[in-house]
Amino acid sequence: MNKPIEQQSVWKRTRKFLRHALRDNTEDFTTGPTGRALGLLAIPMMLEMAMESVFAVVDIAFVSQLGTDAVAAVGITEALITVLYGLAIGLGMGLTAMVSRRIGENDVRGAAAATGQSIWLGALLSFVIGVGGVIYAEELLRIMGASDSVIETGKGFTAVLLGGSVSIIYLFLLNAAFRGAGDATVALRSLWLANGINIVLDPCLIFGLGPFPEMGVTGAAVATTIGRGAGILYQLWYLLNGRGRIEFHVRDLKFRLLLTLQLVRISLGGIAQFIIATASWIAVMRIVAIYGSAAIAAYTIALRMMEFIFLPAWGLGNAAATLVGQNLGAEQPERAEKSAWQAARYNAIFMTFAGLFLLFFAEFITGLFTNEADVLRWGTSCLQIMSIGFPMYAVGMVVVQALNGAGDTMTPAILNAISFWIVQIPLAWWLATHIELGPNGAFIAIVVAESLLTVLAVIVFRRGAWKRQTV
Repeated sequence: MNKPIEQQSVWKRTRKFLRHALRDNTEDFTTGPTGRALGLLAIPMMLEMAMESVFAVVDIAFVSQLGTDAVAAVGITEALITVLYGLAIGLGMGLTAMVSRRIGENDVRGAAAATGQSIWLGALLSFVIGVGGVIYAEELLRIMGASDSVIETGKGFTAVLLGGSVSIIYLFLLNAAFRGAGDATVALRSLWLANGINIVLDPCLIFGLGPFPEMGVTGAAVATTIGRGAGILYQLWYLLNGRGRIEFHVRDLKFRLLLTLQLVRISLGGIAQFIIATASWIAVMRIVAIYGSAAIAAYTIALRMMEFIFLPAWGLGNAAATLVGQNLGAEQPERAEKSAWQAARYNAIFMTFAGLFLLFFAEFITGLFTNEADVLRWGTSCLQIMSIGFPMYAVGMVVVQALNGAGDTMTPAILNAISFWIVQIPLAWWLATHIELGPNGAFIAIVVAESLLTVLAVIVFRRGAWKRQTV
C-alpha cells in the first residue's frame, strides 16, 4: 500500500523540481547539493540547445521536398555558417566565463558591464559578416565546391543567412550572458519564441502558402532570420528592464576599452577553438563533396540529426561551465571540479542511449528525409559510424566546457588544433581517397579525432591548472 504513495510522492517532487527549473528563480548555485544546482541549470540549458537544433531540423524537413540541389545548398551554407557560429559561441564563452565569475563574486555590476561590452562587439562582427556575406554569396558557394545548379538554387539562401548574421550572433551572445548569470530560463524562452515563428513561417515562405510569396529555399533563410530576430527582441526587453541576476541598465552600454579588451582576450581562445573545429568540418565537407551532391546531401541530413542530439548534450556542458565559473568566483574550486565530473557522467549516459538509437534506426531516420538511394545509403552509414563515438563525445563536451567556464579557453583551442587539423583532416583524406572508403572514410576520421580530443581534455582537466585561471 505504501509503494504507490511513495511513487506518487517521487512523481510530485519531480514535477515540482521541473517547474522550478523552468521558472525564473533566485537560487545560489554555489551552495547546496551540486546535483540540484546542476539539474536546475541543465534542464533549461538542454532544452534551449534542443530548441536551437530545431531550426536545423525544421529547415531541412521542408527544404528536402525541393530536391537534392536544395538540400546540398543548405548543407554547404550551413558549413559556412558554422564559422559564424564559432565566432558567436567563442565570444559567448568569454562572456559566460566573465559573467559567471562576477556572479560568483556577488559583483552584479561587473556582470552587467561585461554584457554591455559584448553588445558592441556583436554589432561590429555582425556588420562585417553581413556585408561580406551578401556581396560574396555566390563566390563562397563556389569555393565550397557547389555545382552551378546548387549555386543557382542556394545563392539567395546563403545571402540572407549571412546578411542577417546579426540575428545569429546576438541570439548566441545574449544567451551566453544569461547562462553565465544562471538565468537559463530566459535563454530557453527566447528560443521557444524564435522557433515558434520559424516553424510557422518556413512552409509559408518556401511554398508560398496563402498570401506569402513562394521563395523556395531562400524562404527558409528568411523565416529563420525573422524567428531569431524576434528571439533577440525578447532578450533585449528582458535585459533592458533590469530583470534577472545581471541587473542590466542602459548605463552599462557605456564603452569601456579595458573591459572590452579583457573580454576579447578571454574570448580569443574560444573563438580559436571553434574556428579550428568548424573549419575542419568545412574541410571534411569539401572531401565529401568529391563524391557529388548525393554525398553532400547525405552528410547534411546526418549532421542535422546529430545536431538534434549534440546540442542538448552541449547544454549540459554549458551548465557545467556556469557552475565552474560561479564556484571559482566563490573560491570553491573543489565544488567546481565535482560539478564538472557529475555533468560528464550524466552526459555519457544520455549520449550512450542516443547513440544506440541512431545505430539501430539510422536507415529509418535518414529515410524520413529522402528516398534517393545514394543519399539514403551514405546518410545511413554516416549516422551509424558517428554514433559509435557518442559516449566519448559526451565526456569531452563537458570537460572542454568546464575549462572554458574557468576562463581557460586557449587550452581547448590547442587540443582542437591537434585533434582536427593534425589528425582528422589528413586521416579523412587518406581514408576517403587512398584507402577508397569514400565518404565513410571521412566519417571514421571524425570519430577518431573527437575521441582523441576527449582523452586529451580529460588529461588536462585532471592536472587542475584551470583552478588558478584569472578572469
